[in-house]
Amino acid sequence: MAKLKTRSAARIRRHNRVRKTVAGTPERPRLNVFRSLGDIYAQVIDDEAGHTLASASSIDGELRKKMNGLNKTEQAQLVGKAVAERAQAAGIKQVVFDRGGYRYIGRVRALADGARDGGLQF
Repeated sequence: MAKLKTRSAARIRRHNRVRKTVAGTPERPRLNVFRSLGDIYAQVIDDEAGHTLASASSIDGELRKKMNGLNKTEQAQLVGKAVAERAQAAGIKQVVFDRGGYRYIGRVRALADGARDGGLQF
């Protein structure tokens, strides 16, 4: 029987392969990225406890007001800054970056750069 050869199935395989080695701890949680066609989401996750410590997304109510007229890459950078601010408010300074099986270009890179600009270290 042949494996699924869709783009989404390939991304999930890549993500599972990375997740074997990347895990969030209470001292250094995981910054996870999910990218849909129109939006981008970021969560800071403690995998040992199974809790989300901070999150931000392009559909977030307070961020939505700032995103009028911005393209998707600029929106991703705003989401990165917002998740960094919320993580620092929760006492988190260092994270492990989990790109979610996506290539490190475009919106994923913009989110990472925004999180670094916001003060997170990874």
